[in-house]
Amino acid sequence: MKKTKVTAIKKSIPLYVLLLPSAILLFCFAYLPLGGLVIAFKKYSPALGVIDSPWVGMKNFVQFFKSYQFPITIKNTLILSLYGLVVGTPLPVALALMCNQMKTKMFKKVFQVITYLPHFISTMVMCGLILIILSPSNGLIANIMRLFGQEAPNLMGSAGAFKHVYVWSDIWQHLGWNSIIYLAALSSIDPTYYEAATIDGATTMQKIRYIDLPLIMPTIIVLLVMSAGNILGIGFEKVFLLQNTLNITASEIISTYVYKIGLQSSQYSLSTAIGLFNTVVNVIILLIVNFIAKKTTDTSLF
Repeated sequence: MKKTKVTAIKKSIPLYVLLLPSAILLFCFAYLPLGGLVIAFKKYSPALGVIDSPWVGMKNFVQFFKSYQFPITIKNTLILSLYGLVVGTPLPVALALMCNQMKTKMFKKVFQVITYLPHFISTMVMCGLILIILSPSNGLIANIMRLFGQEAPNLMGSAGAFKHVYVWSDIWQHLGWNSIIYLAALSSIDPTYYEAATIDGATTMQKIRYIDLPLIMPTIIVLLVMSAGNILGIGFEKVFLLQNTLNITASEIISTYVYKIGLQSSQYSLSTAIGLFNTVVNVIILLIVNFIAKKTTDTSLF
């Protein structure tokens, strides 16, 4: 048995050599920086360095939990994440099912390209487009509403509208791209299932309900588990670029707060503690959701 393993390893040496640069980069940029998490338990001073800075234990975590920003950032982060999860999970599946039913190949390709293109727009450009379109003074929507004698609302200045603007613009940008993996799962379904269903007189909706959805459900569950594991890790760039003093009560999330505390206020220990708390909660949620999925559907991430 040992000789067999040694022989297999020797045969795979070229593959390990090809893998080595990626492994080194992963270690340097993903695992090596983990040593800096010790700052979360210290009163870090750049002059003293990480090692010589005094220990404060859980003081930084307690400070965050007692701050007035704690409930605000947690609530806003959860609202944006759960809203995006609830809306963003079924829509790519529906789009993939719709594309899978298209019979004209040329139309199908054109439709897919149109839905994929917004994904390649950078976050900076996307936020600029959103601000231009929703501008209450000279935006696209404002000009259209003026034609009917109406005044456009200041959506970017409304805390209540921020979550809708953020989530639905995100859905529009990534809907086509997120449907690719479901299309791949649908394309791997054995055509004989559809042939048998056709012989039995099944309609298109019945084929979708009894063939497509059950067979791609494992893919849906795995992607849902992965999304749930990042529920408090919502992106920083888009929220920060769309944030202003009028909507900050709804747009201040954990990542933007960490940026302001760490880089703008130079409270490195506190910002590290908040980031560590965020990561730990994400891991716990991932494990819980994965456990539930494994028990209920026999499908899990690990």
